[in-house]
Amino acid sequence: MFSYFRRTIVSVDFNLATQFTQHWIRKLCIPPPCPQPIDDSVRQRFAAELAAGVEGKLAAKKLEAQKRMESRKTKHEVQQRYNGAVKRRKWEDPPEDPEALKNFDPASRVKRRKSIILLGYSGVNYFGMQRNPGTKTIEEDLLRAMLKQNWINDEGFRQPQQIQFQRAARTDKGVSAAVQVVSIKLPDNLDIEALNSELPEDIRVYAVKRVTKGFNSKTNCDARTYTYTLPTIAFAANEEKVDIQTYRLPAEQLTKVNEVLALYVGTKNFHNFTSRKEFLDPSVKRFIMSFECEAPFVPEGSTTEFATIKIKGQSFMLHQIRKMVGLTIAVVRGLTESDIIEKAFGQERYGIPTAPGLGLVLSRIHYDKYNKRYGEDGCHETLEFEKEEPVIQEFFKQHIASTIVETELKTNSMVEWLEKLPLHSYEPRDENETSEWKPRNRKASDDDDDE
Repeated sequence: MFSYFRRTIVSVDFNLATQFTQHWIRKLCIPPPCPQPIDDSVRQRFAAELAAGVEGKLAAKKLEAQKRMESRKTKHEVQQRYNGAVKRRKWEDPPEDPEALKNFDPASRVKRRKSIILLGYSGVNYFGMQRNPGTKTIEEDLLRAMLKQNWINDEGFRQPQQIQFQRAARTDKGVSAAVQVVSIKLPDNLDIEALNSELPEDIRVYAVKRVTKGFNSKTNCDARTYTYTLPTIAFAANEEKVDIQTYRLPAEQLTKVNEVLALYVGTKNFHNFTSRKEFLDPSVKRFIMSFECEAPFVPEGSTTEFATIKIKGQSFMLHQIRKMVGLTIAVVRGLTESDIIEKAFGQERYGIPTAPGLGLVLSRIHYDKYNKRYGEDGCHETLEFEKEEPVIQEFFKQHIASTIVETELKTNSMVEWLEKLPLHSYEPRDENETSEWKPRNRKASDDDDDE
C-alpha cells in the first residue's frame, strides 16, 4: 500500500503544480517566468519526506487502534468474570491450568439461593450478636459452624457481606433471643441437625426457609417484640423493707406499672433513651405499639416471684428498652414523678437509669407486609414460624428463661442495681457537661441499633 502511494505522489507532485501555476498566469495576464530546471534530487527528496510523513501518521493510527482493541478485550473479560453492579463473582468452570486447579474450590460452584436462618440463643455468655474480632459473639460461632458444614465457603466466612448476610436485630452484650432471623444466600438440601451438632448448646437453629431474592431480614422487618423478665421486688416502694424470696407484687402495684408503661406508647422522641443522639436527629423518633407487664409468676424450683414486661415496636435504639424499663422502675418505686417521662421526650437532656441487660430477650420478629405479599404466591413460605413454635418454646424454657432466673438469683444483678438507683439524679443536665450524650464519630449503621 505504501509503495503504491509513493508512486502516485511522485507522478503527480510537480507536474500538477506546474499546470496549476501556468493556468493562473495566463488568466491574470502575468508574463510567464523564465523556466527554471528542477533538480531531480529535490523532487525525489520531497516525495520521500512526504511519503515518510504519511507512513508515520498511519502507523500511529494503527497503534492507537490496537490499544483500543486490547482495552475492549480486557474490559469484556472482566465483565464476564464479575458483576459490574456489586463486583460479585459469578460461578466459573474449573481452570485448565493444573497449578490453578489445585487451588480451585468446587464448593464455590454451588448454586446459592436467598434464605433465612431461624435461630435462638442465650446471650449471657456472649458479647452480643454482631461479629467482633477477638470477642465471643453469636455470629462468630454461627459462621464457624456453617463453614464446617459447607453451608458457606472460606470467602463467605471471611466476608459475610459477599453472601448477603444480614441480621434482623443487633442484640447487645448479655441479651438473648428466643427468635432471631438472619438472611443469607445458602445452597439447597441443608442438614440442620448436623449444623446444630457443631453449635454450642446455647445457640440453636430451628429452621431454614427460602425467601425472595431481594429479601433483607432487617429492612423487611415490620416490628420486633422484646421481653424483659425481672424479680417483682423491683416494683416495691423504695422505702419498703422486703425480701426477694418472699415479696409478692400487689395487684394495685401491677396496675400502676402498666399505667406508667402506657406513657411510652405511640411515636415519641427517644433521644434521652439512647447514647450520643441529638433531639433533632430524625432517627430518635420511634413508634411503640404496645408496652405492658404480664401477671407475676414463681418459676419452678424457686420461691422468688418474677414478672415479664413485653414491648412491641417498629425498631429500637441502643439501650432504649433498658432505659425505658429503668425509668419505669424509678417512677413505680417513688424515686421520681411520672411526668419525668414526658419531660424526657422533650429537648432538655436527662440522665436516664439503664436497667441490667440480663432479663432482656428478643422474643419475636414480625414480617406482616412480606407475608401478605408473598406468603400466598405458592413459591415462598410465610414467615410466621407457627410450625417451629414448640421447639422455640422448648429452647426458651431450657436455655433462656431458666438461665435468667438462675443467673439473677446467683448474681443479684437487679438487687444490686436497685441499691444504687436512689443515687441517680433526675434533674436536667447541663449541655456542656461531659457525658454519654457528647457526639462521637460513629458508623452510619449505628443509627438504627437494636438492643
